[in-house]
Amino acid sequence: MAALAPDIRTAKRLVVKIGSALLVDRKTGLKQSWLAALALDVVAAKARGTDVVLVSSGSIALGRKVLNLGDGVLTLEQSQAAAAVGQIRLARAYEEVLAPHGITTAQVLVTLEDTENRRRYLNSRATMETLLGFGVVPIVNENDTVATDEIRFGDNDRLAAQIAVTAGADQLVLLSDVDGFYTANPKEDASATRFDVVEVITPEIEAMAGDPISGMSKGGMKTKLLAAKTAVAGGCAMAIMEGSVLQPLLALANGAARTWFVPAADPQVARKRWINAMKPKGELLLDAGAVTALSAGKSLLPAGVTKVTGSFGRGEPVAILSPEGVVLGKGLVRYTSAEARKIAGHRSGEIAAILGYEGRAALVHRDDMVV
Repeated sequence: MAALAPDIRTAKRLVVKIGSALLVDRKTGLKQSWLAALALDVVAAKARGTDVVLVSSGSIALGRKVLNLGDGVLTLEQSQAAAAVGQIRLARAYEEVLAPHGITTAQVLVTLEDTENRRRYLNSRATMETLLGFGVVPIVNENDTVATDEIRFGDNDRLAAQIAVTAGADQLVLLSDVDGFYTANPKEDASATRFDVVEVITPEIEAMAGDPISGMSKGGMKTKLLAAKTAVAGGCAMAIMEGSVLQPLLALANGAARTWFVPAADPQVARKRWINAMKPKGELLLDAGAVTALSAGKSLLPAGVTKVTGSFGRGEPVAILSPEGVVLGKGLVRYTSAEARKIAGHRSGEIAAILGYEGRAALVHRDDMVV
């Protein structure tokens, strides 16, 4: 039985990636009317109770127009300068269209390194969770001002997928210059057909990916497939659709042409599987009270730990043991092994006095744990 396409109106946490060509016109600059219409989509999603994260390209495209850099290929230094000039304008543009609707925005600049390094990943995840908890719409972009390889080879399709997994999103929409994934490039092959739903990304599917169509976008169909792989592995469904229509998310809800890549499990289940597959770098021995707390779905606090073994960094996997030494589960620890030894057996309120700085209350948060 074929998988059903997701309904964007049921998304609990939605990430939307906006390509440069949708947002910026080479001659006239920012497409204000399109952005104002997208804001209405965000307002509608928020009204349904959906958390929204926007991953937006466009800073370099905006900046190069301001700096009169023309249409030629930019050097790395020119790209970084254009990003620095354009990024402030990009963030202000989103603020100006969403603030009238009572929606607060935040600028979040990251690189691929921030999602691949476990310590930075945990920091990014905590920040994103806190912002969404306040009802804020984060506007995420690659930190092109300081990035090097990211500018030359990076793309916001892949970044959006990693942000979706980091944020625990259940849906990701790539607003693009094509209306889905085809068996071949439809501009070169009239017989190419579009997939409505892709359940498994097979080698045959990968072989169908072509090169970029737009002159402004770096992300061709190959990068979109890489993004889809990342998203579905994290339990997040991903759609590719043509986004130039006003209110593209409304159009998607009303049946616009698109391709959905669907995951085999939801984000929480996928995350638990990922944690469970990791090799522990150390062990935390618990007392009976902590075991009871974990059984009730609570986080692991330092007070419940009687012994810490192994050598691990913040964000690395550890085994969680019962008082008898039986492995109860695994988790991503929020302190280094040295810090964990110091605070083990102490109340969370004592952490600052022991370590000399404010730390997080939980040693292992329940969202980062498989029991």
